[in-house]
Amino acid sequence: MAGAGTMLLDLALLPDHLALCRLPAGTTMPAWAVSGGLLSVSWTHDETSIVCSQAAVPLEVQADAGWRAFKVAGPLDFSLTGILLSIAQPLAEAGISIFAVSTYDTDYVLVKEASLPAAIAALTAFGHRVNSSK
Repeated sequence: MAGAGTMLLDLALLPDHLALCRLPAGTTMPAWAVSGGLLSVSWTHDETSIVCSQAAVPLEVQADAGWRAFKVAGPLDFSLTGILLSIAQPLAEAGISIFAVSTYDTDYVLVKEASLPAAIAALTAFGHRVNSSK
């Protein structure tokens, strides 16, 4: 259960079935990744990481499939603190690992699909409102 001063959030479970992909550093945006739904690309000196629809990922691409995403209702003000912590804490206490993606307007927290029921239970027990109708 959330403590005093803890931020309680509205979370929406997205319908997308996602994969986390690792490509070599400097890879340009692959056409297969742009398939609608949640798409996030990060380029670093070490790698190119892509979060996208698992159905779009070619077999030869290094990927970890079976992820689902919770979207934090936004837009969120940049001065807010503790948003990811308020999601990560109850999930960590339930033994559920996460992968977080942030955008200009909001945050997305991904969990493995096998952990989805336990994640929803942990988040709602903490006090978050989860819309899982999708």
